[in-house]
Order: sequence, then C-alpha cells, then structure tokens
Amino acid sequence: MKKDIHPKYYPECKVYVAGEYIGTVGSTRPELHLDVWSGTHPFFTGQQRIIDTEGQVDRFQKRLIRSQAAEAVDKAEKQRRRRARQQIAEVVDEEGGSTDAS
Repeated sequence: MKKDIHPKYYPECKVYVAGEYIGTVGSTRPELHLDVWSGTHPFFTGQQRIIDTEGQVDRFQKRLIRSQAAEAVDKAEKQRRRRARQQIAEVVDEEGGSTDAS
C-alpha cells in the first residue's frame, strides 16, 4: 500500500451551524461550518416552505383546478354517451334485429 496518500482524519471534528456549536463528527477537517443540517432542514422538521417565484405556484394551482374541472366534464360526457349506446343496444335487442349489415 502507498503511504501518505490519505488525508488526515479528525475523529472529533466540531460542527457549527450559523455560528452555533452543534456537536462532533468524524471528518477530514477539524471544523465544519454549515448553513443547513437535519435540525433546521424542512424535510426533517416537518415544516414545508413554498417559495413562490414569479407566481409559479399560483399558475400551477390554477392549471390543476382547470384540469380537474375538465376531467369532471369528460366523465359526465362519457357517461352520457355510454347511456345513449346502451339505449340503442336495448332497442336493437327488443326489435330482434342484429347490427350485422350482411
């Protein structure tokens, strides 16, 4: 094995977040200064923050509402067409005729 190729390991590396001492971990640096850690990250704290850049969230919400309304209209239209086809099929069955053109 080659000697002196690995960085120095600090088993008691001090971790600071926003200037506040948090704890120690093992690292290749004697001190770590972090902006975000699990104690302040929204994923771990359960706080959701939506940053609305140029109204993108509002545009998405409007698009979502439009698509849901369109789906509801489409479902109603499909049901109407299905009922109409069923009525035609019932009329044909009552007459005893078939739909074959032969």
